[in-house]
Amino acid sequence: MTCHCRCFYAPRKRGQSLTKERLSVDCNFISLLNPSPGKMSEKSFEVLDANEAVADVAYRLSEVIAIYPITPSSPMAEHCDEWASKNRENLFGVTPTIEEMQSEGGAAGAIHGALIGGTLATTFTASQGLLLMIPNMYKIAGELLPFVMHVTARSLATHALSIFGDHSDVMACRQTGFAMLASNSVQEAHDLACIAHAATLKCRVPFMHFFDGFRTSHEINTLAKIDDSALRAMIDDQSVLEHRQRGLSPDDPFIRGTAQNPDVFFQCRERVNTFYGDVAFVVEKCMEQLKALTGREYKLFEYIGATDAERIVVSLGSSCETLEKVVKFLTNHGEKVGLIKVRLYRPFSVEHFFKTLPKSVRAIAVLDRTKEPGAIGEPLFLDVVSALEQGSCTGIKIIGGRYGLGSKEFSPTMAKAVFDELVKATPKKHFTVGIVDDVSGLSIDCDCGFELEKEGLFEAVFFGLGSDGTVGANKNTVKIIGSDTENYAQAY
Repeated sequence: MTCHCRCFYAPRKRGQSLTKERLSVDCNFISLLNPSPGKMSEKSFEVLDANEAVADVAYRLSEVIAIYPITPSSPMAEHCDEWASKNRENLFGVTPTIEEMQSEGGAAGAIHGALIGGTLATTFTASQGLLLMIPNMYKIAGELLPFVMHVTARSLATHALSIFGDHSDVMACRQTGFAMLASNSVQEAHDLACIAHAATLKCRVPFMHFFDGFRTSHEINTLAKIDDSALRAMIDDQSVLEHRQRGLSPDDPFIRGTAQNPDVFFQCRERVNTFYGDVAFVVEKCMEQLKALTGREYKLFEYIGATDAERIVVSLGSSCETLEKVVKFLTNHGEKVGLIKVRLYRPFSVEHFFKTLPKSVRAIAVLDRTKEPGAIGEPLFLDVVSALEQGSCTGIKIIGGRYGLGSKEFSPTMAKAVFDELVKATPKKHFTVGIVDDVSGLSIDCDCGFELEKEGLFEAVFFGLGSDGTVGANKNTVKIIGSDTENYAQAY
């Protein structure tokens, strides 16, 4: 077996804030730099992967963590278990209870019980493990229990098993009632984990916070951590108290989990509409609060590109980092293109989407990292089509494509190919990018000669034979470069 690691770094001055401008990347990389930490001190800079960055937030904000390992989410549970064994306290001054169950279904059941008791709880999972949690997810959402689960989005086993990343698992949970918040980078995974925990307490809708398996979960990057005081300020004490008071107790009996007949079930089910109607505005407010505390700005839908863009791409996850760099490159060369990053995927706020969409747009490509066989389009594509219909938008050409299944790398070359397809008079309504499909003929061509500028960037590839320490050594190397030299560093 041959394995290899890739890393790169770029110079920075000590004490200098991370800027929102990204450094150049090639086909095996996404962004290096992350949003400005603003008021954060230099001491806040650390070199971590997304799993550790998310686990750090989840641990500090939880009292019960029910776990069961599954690739690539296992490191989150392992970090929490290690911290608890060392009696590290959470923000509330107690050491969280860590329980490894017999399966992911058991972990979800334990979480459900903890939440009904008024406890702050979390878990981590992916792929088939997430599917085992779905029955409890319906109950947790139906009972409006504040909760965040962190998912390293991973392929589901179909014709073959793949331990690698795409969005087929999280897209299978759209109907459960969980709000779905997507992170694109290591820094975002850290920050949006905080936003999810803060928002769920305020709106009572449970959250699934997800980020790409391996590509983000195992990517090592330079980030600015949220310190305890800022994290504590994000949590509303009254919301925590209300969650405690709703917990089942023999001292305050309350009936829950009943059976209902046709005379009332429909009416009660529709009662949740007001809660879900508030989610987008609650998340938006939490994002504004985080910006005030850290200087890092996030939006439900973020637009990058020309103000008069005619061609845009809509996507979510780590692909947005690659797309953003390509958009900046193309706009610098006079092309009218743009990108909409989707962060709050569920509930999908049509209002916020249209606030982001440039009025000049004439063609949209929606990228999905999943395949739904038999459907007339993939999930995000259908959502955007529906949003345009609700907004009575006419004269906009819209196409949908699949990319990156099973961690197939999404490169700047592929990103440019999507924008090139939109130029055509009759682009493919449904397409794939990143593979050569000589069976159904859905793939689009890529310009292999396209390359982003790499000024000021050093890159290296390290090859190993397997079990020779290459991966571990290079992880340590890039952490040393990022922590002890005047460089930003990334490795994957």
